[in-house]
Amino acid sequence: MKITGIHHVAIICSDYQASKKFYVEVLGCSIIQETFRAERNSYKLDLQLGNGGAIELFSFSHPPARVNNPEACGLRHLAFAVEDIKQSIADLKSHNIDVEEIRIDEITGKRFTFFRDPDNLPLEIYEI
Repeated sequence: MKITGIHHVAIICSDYQASKKFYVEVLGCSIIQETFRAERNSYKLDLQLGNGGAIELFSFSHPPARVNNPEACGLRHLAFAVEDIKQSIADLKSHNIDVEEIRIDEITGKRFTFFRDPDNLPLEIYEI
């Protein structure tokens, strides 16, 4: 097998409209396709990321809360590559998004930080 990249990341949200606004208006993802699935009474929103990858945003009726603390097995966080971390932080803060202090990756020396989506999903921006 030869993996050529990440195709998409799937996220289940509790408030579809709030999450759609966050990923489109705050993070700047563009909408590829929005599908209402009547048999499930839910939406699937396909969002384009700048590097060709995608996010699939799903709405389900009463999804269970994400296990957060202590950290559990499974996906820990989703990281986005950015060229200018300080500008990215300013953009997030202009939307009243709380952002942690910038950290330095002890292995690469690169700067990164974390913030949360409307469902408290940990998201990272990593300066390339």
